[in-house]
Amino acid sequence: MQSFQPPRRILMGPGPSDVSPRVLSALARPTIGHLDPQFQALMEEIKAALQRLFNAPDHACVPLPAPGTAGMEAAIMNLLEPGDRCVVAINGAFGGRMADMAGRAGATVVTVDHDWGLPVDVARVEAALSGAPTKVLAFVHAETSTGARSDAASLCAVARKHGALSVVDCVTSLGGIVVDVAAWDADVVYSGTQKCLSAPPGLSPIALSKRAQAAISGRKEKVRNWLLDFNLLMSYWGGEGGRTYHHTAPINALYGLHEALVAIFEEGQQAAIVRHARTHEALVAGIEAAGLSMLVAEKDRLPQLNTVRVPDGVDEAAVRTHVLKHWDLEIGAGLGPLKGQVWRIGLMGASATAWHVRLCLTALCEALNAQGFKADAQAALAAADGKLG
Repeated sequence: MQSFQPPRRILMGPGPSDVSPRVLSALARPTIGHLDPQFQALMEEIKAALQRLFNAPDHACVPLPAPGTAGMEAAIMNLLEPGDRCVVAINGAFGGRMADMAGRAGATVVTVDHDWGLPVDVARVEAALSGAPTKVLAFVHAETSTGARSDAASLCAVARKHGALSVVDCVTSLGGIVVDVAAWDADVVYSGTQKCLSAPPGLSPIALSKRAQAAISGRKEKVRNWLLDFNLLMSYWGGEGGRTYHHTAPINALYGLHEALVAIFEEGQQAAIVRHARTHEALVAGIEAAGLSMLVAEKDRLPQLNTVRVPDGVDEAAVRTHVLKHWDLEIGAGLGPLKGQVWRIGLMGASATAWHVRLCLTALCEALNAQGFKADAQAALAAADGKLG
């Protein structure tokens, strides 16, 4: 074997996003023990920073030692017991994954299915909640498979109205658009480090309300997951000075998360949201000037995940191959019913810059022209620059 030397890529797919040099540098700091007093102090800083980032001052906030899917599994498995009724809104791949997990927890799962590319319909969800007593409503705030944003505040409100706990997937939204757990009165909200936080994949920040914590501690049977059982996990993360061994924390990954949190607060959360919105507007202007169109209606689009329709006669995989080979640029393919029909272009975290927008438009137009689709790169760049100022 030889040491692995990865190529330098520009990451503009659905995740991971580019990681800043300061975060990469933080990952290389000396490893210490997961019960070291200095590391325990770092844990407290991370918990407080996540409360601030989620705007969840009354929630328990911790980073789970696995990617965003672990946040989903932790939320579902900790809250649901066999026979509980769970309503899941599905408007893309990750709502479908929630429903699958709820079934594995033994719940009675009721799905509210939508066409991919649409936001979750609050009225239809409320109708499903009215059908019978429901333990959990689960939905995706920012659907990574389509680029659609749903109304988290309204969905959490109908959950509360009908006595259900809300589980909100914010894997793609946290750090890129407003995530306001306190204002939503949400119960469990989780995310991932590899999207708008611009840290490497491998951790899942999660926030749990007091209602959720009470439901977990009052379970009739054990959680069907040992590592992510909050009754066990919080013995390690729960409080300074009183921690007991639960698992060996991913110490260096937590250094990276800490540095990413320092960076986002230095920039300012609102400034980061504005940056994502501004680069999104520029990209969309360039995409449309190049003769392409977006999947999601303007009012429902995520700024950080842009789903572009593939023109008739264009081989979408060949375009992705071209930009990777010639520009070291990664963009994403469609999933499920959108496979072969769209590209997913991420503007997340350190990848949400004017430079990234211009490079992506240039590379995409070149790849399209190589297939005979006339895409005017100069027009696309001029349209983008008009939004960037």
